[in-house]
Amino acid sequence: MHLIQMDSVQRWMEDLKLMTDCECMCILQSKPISIEKEEQNELILSSQYNTCDNLQLLLKRAWIISTELTRIAQKLEKNRWQRVHSMTVRVNCHVRSMINEYNTFSRSSSEEMHQLEKLLVDKCSEFTAFTERCLQTEDEEILKSMKSCVNETLTTVAQYFGQLIELVLTQEAQNLLRQIELSGSLYVTESAISSLFSLAQEGAHLCRIIAKEGGVVALFKICRQDCFRCLYPQTLRTLASICCVEEGMHQLEKVDGILCLADILTDTSHSEATHAEAAAVIAQITSPHLTFTQHLSSFLENMEEIVTALVKLCQEASSGEVFLLASAALANITFFDTMACEILLQLNAVKILLAACSDKCIVDTPYSRDQVVTILANMSVLDQCASEIIQGNGVQLLMEMLFEKSSSGNPAEAAACERVQQKSAVTLARLSRDPEVAEAAVKLSCIPRLIKLCRSPTERNNSDSVLVACLAALRRLAVMSPDGLEDSDFQQLVKPRLVDSFLLCTNMEESFV
Repeated sequence: MHLIQMDSVQRWMEDLKLMTDCECMCILQSKPISIEKEEQNELILSSQYNTCDNLQLLLKRAWIISTELTRIAQKLEKNRWQRVHSMTVRVNCHVRSMINEYNTFSRSSSEEMHQLEKLLVDKCSEFTAFTERCLQTEDEEILKSMKSCVNETLTTVAQYFGQLIELVLTQEAQNLLRQIELSGSLYVTESAISSLFSLAQEGAHLCRIIAKEGGVVALFKICRQDCFRCLYPQTLRTLASICCVEEGMHQLEKVDGILCLADILTDTSHSEATHAEAAAVIAQITSPHLTFTQHLSSFLENMEEIVTALVKLCQEASSGEVFLLASAALANITFFDTMACEILLQLNAVKILLAACSDKCIVDTPYSRDQVVTILANMSVLDQCASEIIQGNGVQLLMEMLFEKSSSGNPAEAAACERVQQKSAVTLARLSRDPEVAEAAVKLSCIPRLIKLCRSPTERNNSDSVLVACLAALRRLAVMSPDGLEDSDFQQLVKPRLVDSFLLCTNMEESFV
């Protein structure tokens, strides 16, 4: 969850809004101060929160309760009864507050929801009373026998809480999807899609709920109506989020989603933003990290159209973000079918990608270079690719990529730089079977750079995958140009088995260099 990645002070400030005085809450038992229902409704109507804000508040409260329940289990394990009781009281307060807050902005709670709320509140009260009795008992044997009951009650509270949150989120997803499907209003539909997108950002579990409730079907329905054209980018962005889970993929397959995406990408009347978001959905559903690939059969049927449109988008991209989305989709496609590489070759994609790399406004981050070098690495298995690389001055680009370094120190950026180094070395190794490429690489001093990457861990950010790729490239170039290596480099990095050279380099101190 993104909450965990927050700065600690910011996290505390956020939580502070939700904290309440436990004693006051226990006395009031979360009953409204006003006994007049009309007055309370006035307070509700004057609230400045919208549905999205309320859901975020609910999720934050749920996160706090979940964290507290985990901590109670930890304290219980250590028999810290005072802490267990105080935390149980706090959970009791948070649960009641969460239920009241939700009922304040939701007017359509089901009977099942009310029953679960009552079960949870009653069990929390029972839990608080139980831990209070434990606090008043000093007999170790009695406490030991009570501990299993406390554990059981804690498990039941967690179970009821999980069921309630699941039901709440399912109901909210249903409400939003109902608005999308039934409303003819552009404003209402846009607001509902925005809230659905926020919900999908909370993680895979929320995406599964949305997919199961028909979210993918409803969103593709929007993408097939011209009256909602201005909402296509936002709708496609939401689809990309939901399709990270298997349930989303199944729904996409059922509604011929890939055909719809192909139509959008090839329709020149759509805006660049719409094309870019469609490319983002393609990138998501073709991710090599996904284990479920049932949708790929229908993808292959439309692949040529999609690849052609994506290459065009790369060529005409007006910003780095658009290029990144289009190139990421192409990079993913090249992983699962060599036919994609052949199509790219016919479309002069190598020339287009290399030209884009010379424009620092378009290929402006390691993430974009990662996509480009991925495409080149996958295309380099084709013999015809070598001449395209030579003509486009691609060996020079691959050499530059061996120097890729993170400027910010950001872990994600550093990881992207490692991938760029690794894949550029892999591409050089594959292409160097062509004597012309190998000769160009030697002239550009690729061998000294590869040696440096092998021998200096900091140059490769201590990456083993970069080391293996560099050793492979170095060995291929050494065959073509043995005079480019000193004897010590040959004896340590080329002559031994690859695994022995790898072990030598990973154990090497930098002072050796």
